[in-house]
Amino acid sequence: MTSKNKYGLLTCITMIVGVVIGSGIFFKSDDILVATNGNIFLGALAFCIAAISIIFGSLTVAELAARTDKPGGPISYAEDAYNGGIACALGWFQVFLYYPTLIAVVCYVVGIYTCILFGLSATLELQILIGLIATLIIFLINILSAKLAGLCQNVATFIKLIPLLLIGIAGFIFGDPSSAIEITTPEFQSATWLSALIPIVFAFDGWIVSTAISHEVKNAKRNIPIALIFSPLLVLIMYLLYFIGISIYLGPETIIATKDAHVELVATQLFGPWSAKALIIFVIISVAGTANGLTMGLSRLPYSLAIRNMFPNAKKVSSIDKRLDIPLYSYLIALGITLFWLAMHYITTKFNILGGSDVSEISTTLNYVLFILLYVHVLRLGIKGEIKSFWKGKVNPIFAILGSLIILYVGMQNPLFIFYISFCSIILIIAYRFWKKSVA
Repeated sequence: MTSKNKYGLLTCITMIVGVVIGSGIFFKSDDILVATNGNIFLGALAFCIAAISIIFGSLTVAELAARTDKPGGPISYAEDAYNGGIACALGWFQVFLYYPTLIAVVCYVVGIYTCILFGLSATLELQILIGLIATLIIFLINILSAKLAGLCQNVATFIKLIPLLLIGIAGFIFGDPSSAIEITTPEFQSATWLSALIPIVFAFDGWIVSTAISHEVKNAKRNIPIALIFSPLLVLIMYLLYFIGISIYLGPETIIATKDAHVELVATQLFGPWSAKALIIFVIISVAGTANGLTMGLSRLPYSLAIRNMFPNAKKVSSIDKRLDIPLYSYLIALGITLFWLAMHYITTKFNILGGSDVSEISTTLNYVLFILLYVHVLRLGIKGEIKSFWKGKVNPIFAILGSLIILYVGMQNPLFIFYISFCSIILIIAYRFWKKSVA
């Protein structure tokens, strides 16, 4: 791409924070407190355990990001660590499953909250239609101006932090902080509170997205690792501030009793009746920012594969549009795949094919399992002495692997887990066979 340095450190950070912090944090406090039987401390502890996967994972990947600024992020890391076949499989997995399913579901959530904001009849068809419009607008912004997409990401991230900060701080000021430090409970001894990991663990998803734009980042070998280290810690702090703040203000019993309505309740009590509408607007911006960050990542991945001859019609897909200074075909392919999954989400939801799940859950667990390959490579570099620091070369990757295994355990609780793994495996096998044929 001709204009290489389009993004700075701030955009890298807001991509990670903006993607990870979506709408889930606003509406998961009740589920977490149900799992911990109303114990705030155990809920906060569950957040910290779930954060192992993102914090140590990002610290580990930062070691790889510091070594290369080639396009593709995890694709280039896997290619350098193993071979083109594994890199191709990982790339196809992200292009055809991971990113587009997340974008489709997140844009559908934009439709849900838009209907709530305007008091519209919340039919599935209307929610999907609004989600479709949101998808098209977000991709159009990314196609017309990469810098505008980055600016939108920065603004959306800062906006979505406002209600988290306000509610969290207000909770500590007007609530009872002592209620958050009850430790000795039967729930802790029985470990049933660990089920709180299920509603939490996927709230940390998407942190890897900034590496997809590494080839367009100023001083990428410095800025990408900084973003990978700083952003997850910021996300954890914001999550803990909000969860503890709202819990000690309203009280666990009220949050459990009112369920998702507790968000509107706390906004109304703290800031007045109009604040509930304002909060919904914040949530819509928050969710749209998540979709934009994911789109920034996905739209470049077909290009990253094509320049390595790992994608069909590679010459065309890797070509750069001179007017827009982007790989336009790569963007259009990303859009087409996302629209396909939006349609699949409609079908699976309409006919309840996946039960209580959605299409984004098909690939989320395996995504973390695949990252273990990268963590193992960093561990090998540490053992060989190529990474001098004992912490960076050994401790971080070991804890990152542990974090992925925790997510695997959580994912295995889904009754459709075997189906999801089988479906993802088919994509991985097809990708590997494509690579073998292309290098033959």
